[in-house]
Amino acid sequence: MKIGIDARMYGNSVTGIGVYSENLIRNILELDKENEYVIFLLPENYNAFKINSPKVKKVKVNIGWYGWKEQIIYPLILLKYKLDLLHFIHFNVPILYPKKFIVTVHDITPKFFPGPRVKKSLIRRFAFAAVYYFGVKRAKAIIAVSRHTKNHLIKYYGINSEKIIVVYPSRNQNLPSEANYVIINEIKSRFGLTKPYIFYVGVWRDHKNLCGLIKAFEILVNRYKKDILLVIGGKEDPGYPEIKRAITESSAGGRIILPGFIKNDELGAFYSQAKVFAIPSFNEGFGLVALEALYFKIPVLASDTTSLPEVLGDAAIYFDPNSAEDMAEKFMLLLENEQLRLDLINKGSQVLKKYNWKDSCRKILTIYESAAK
Repeated sequence: MKIGIDARMYGNSVTGIGVYSENLIRNILELDKENEYVIFLLPENYNAFKINSPKVKKVKVNIGWYGWKEQIIYPLILLKYKLDLLHFIHFNVPILYPKKFIVTVHDITPKFFPGPRVKKSLIRRFAFAAVYYFGVKRAKAIIAVSRHTKNHLIKYYGINSEKIIVVYPSRNQNLPSEANYVIINEIKSRFGLTKPYIFYVGVWRDHKNLCGLIKAFEILVNRYKKDILLVIGGKEDPGYPEIKRAITESSAGGRIILPGFIKNDELGAFYSQAKVFAIPSFNEGFGLVALEALYFKIPVLASDTTSLPEVLGDAAIYFDPNSAEDMAEKFMLLLENEQLRLDLINKGSQVLKKYNWKDSCRKILTIYESAAK
């Protein structure tokens, strides 16, 4: 069988989906020595992707995501390779692609938070809705990264539950196995991390609720008089200027550290020195960063409207993302109660054992076999 994988979002520069792509593809190729694979990559990732098998071919595709070329030109390229099955790792499936495919759906965030460019254009709103609907309706199978996402697909798109298979991902295997103390000391010096800090890392978008996180941080500093910092990692997105404005106008803005995009070799250091890891999102399909925080033994504080209660169970503290007051109170619980922190860290070690890329990819291989029939 010849299987294609749309890996145009490959690599951690595309945050969660890129990390998912890279780890999934590596483990699929390590496990499956029978089928042939064609991996479609953007030019910037083509050379970095190494092939160790004659059954694997990589193809350079200079077509980004969400544009008209993806819908019109990309399917013509895909058809050249006569694939038995194609795995799209995100919802952006070309409507004109006529052959068998499966799709991984991480969440349905675009339905609730469509982004500034889509909001401003009726044509873009229609196009996004059509692409999403086509992808989930025509797919031979849908891989959902959580029951949370599966339930959303059933509720909002009317998908038959039997068509949706929940396959949990696992943590990013590209992170160092332990924090490097040389790097720890270097980032402390570079960013002035001289006090305990709360850590967030991810994209700067409206559904991540960073403005809510900043308000909660202000309450901690001003009302509860906590002598702490807030580190917000990730590349600033100019499409969401309200986030940078909230930082610059914050009464606690001088305590907010912005390291920008954090590479894998430094990410472990940031995690390992944090007092709390925050996931304030209104919606998350899985939350890979939560597993990363647990791996570095950092307690997690997360929104209760996401997949995180499903993914982490009682190994985290949850809050209402619509209430900065509730978020601040829960931060205080973790910052003031050392025994609670230790209990959560211990529970987190057990939670990590539930998630394994090899087990997940074995399940995905059975989906490939079934969907290609």
